[in-house]
Amino acid sequence: MQQADVAIIGAGIVGLAQAWAAARGGNSVVLFERDNRAQGASIRNFGMVWPIGQPGGEMNARAMRSRERWLEASAKAGIWHDPCGSLHVVHRPDELAVLEEFAAVAPAMGFEAKLLTPAETLKKSPDTNPKGLLGGLWSPTEVCVDPRQAVARMPAFLQETYGVKLRFGTTIQAINLPEVATTTGERWQVRRAVVCSGTDFQTLYPETLAASDIRRCKLQMMRTAPQPGGHRIGPMLAGGLTLTHYAAFANCLSLPVLKKRIAEEMPEIVKHGIHVMASQNALGEVVIGDSHEYEQDIEIFDKARIDELILDYFATMARLPDMQPAQHWNGIYGKHPSKPIFTAEPSPNVHIVAGTGGAGMTLSFAYADELWAAWGKC
Repeated sequence: MQQADVAIIGAGIVGLAQAWAAARGGNSVVLFERDNRAQGASIRNFGMVWPIGQPGGEMNARAMRSRERWLEASAKAGIWHDPCGSLHVVHRPDELAVLEEFAAVAPAMGFEAKLLTPAETLKKSPDTNPKGLLGGLWSPTEVCVDPRQAVARMPAFLQETYGVKLRFGTTIQAINLPEVATTTGERWQVRRAVVCSGTDFQTLYPETLAASDIRRCKLQMMRTAPQPGGHRIGPMLAGGLTLTHYAAFANCLSLPVLKKRIAEEMPEIVKHGIHVMASQNALGEVVIGDSHEYEQDIEIFDKARIDELILDYFATMARLPDMQPAQHWNGIYGKHPSKPIFTAEPSPNVHIVAGTGGAGMTLSFAYADELWAAWGKC
C-alpha cells in the first residue's frame, strides 16, 4: 500500500490544473493517466486561452485569473506561449453591428476589447481578407499555447518542482476511499481523489454521467504545415460565425439578426455547428477549425464536407501563404447546457471535475484554485 494525500485521475489539462493546485497547497499528489501520454480533448484543440469568449463579470475575471496561471506555468515549465491577443474580423453589416454593440459595453463588463477600422484591422493582421472588410474587434488578453507541448511538459514540471508522483499507463480499477486500486496491481491510500477524465468518467461513475445533462460533442479540426519563410499571422483569428458561438456576445440585441441571416444563407454551417477560428503555434503551423456534432450525429469517420465548409469560410476571413491542411483530426469533449466546468461528489472526498463546452484550456487553472481553496490541505 502506497500513500499520498491526493490522487488525481487523468493528466489532461483539467487534471494537470488540479494536481498543480493541490501540490501548491502542500499536499502530496499522485497523478494517474491510463495512456502513456494524454491523448484526449486537451491536445486536440486550438491551444487558445480565450477570455474574450466568456461572459462579462465573474466568468471573465475567472478566465483572466486562469490566464495568469498559464503565464506562470509557461515560464516555470518552459512551455511555449504567445500572448498575441485575438482579432474578430467582420465582412458583413450585421456582423459589424454586433461588434459595435459589444465594443460599446465591453469596458463595463471587464473586457479590454477595442473596435478597429478596416485599415487598423489589416495593420493588426495583414492576413485578414481585405475584400469587403468592415472592421475588427481587437482584444489583447488571449494567449496561444501548443496544447501538445503544454500537456507533455507539465507533468515533468509537477514532478520536479513539487514531487508529484506520476503513474502513466495506469488505469484506475476502483476508488473506495481511502483506497484507490489500479489495474497494474498498485494500491494507494489517499485522503481525496479527483477524477478528471473528461467524458470517460462514466467508466467509474456511470450513474453520475447519466444524471449530469452532459452530452458528447465531436469536433473536426485541421492544421497546415509551417507557414513558409517563418510567416506569422499575428493575433489569433475569428470571424462572424464565432460571434454566434461564445457567451460573451449572447446579450447583444443585434445578434438575432446575424443568426437569422446565417441560418438562411448557410444551413450546412448551422447543421454541423461550424464556427471558424485560427491559431498559430511555435512551429508556424496554423490550426483551423472547428465543428460541433452531438450524440447521435457522432460518427467514427470524419466528414470531408465539414472540412471543406470550414476552409471555404476561412478563405473569406483570411489569406495565408499556405492554406493547405497537412493534418486532420477529431476530438470528443463533454458539453453541459450551463456549466463550463462540471463538478460532482459521488462519494465523500471523491470529486469529478470535467471541462465542458471546450472551455477547459481557458478556465481549468482558475477553477482548480477555487476548489482547492475550499477543500484546503488534506
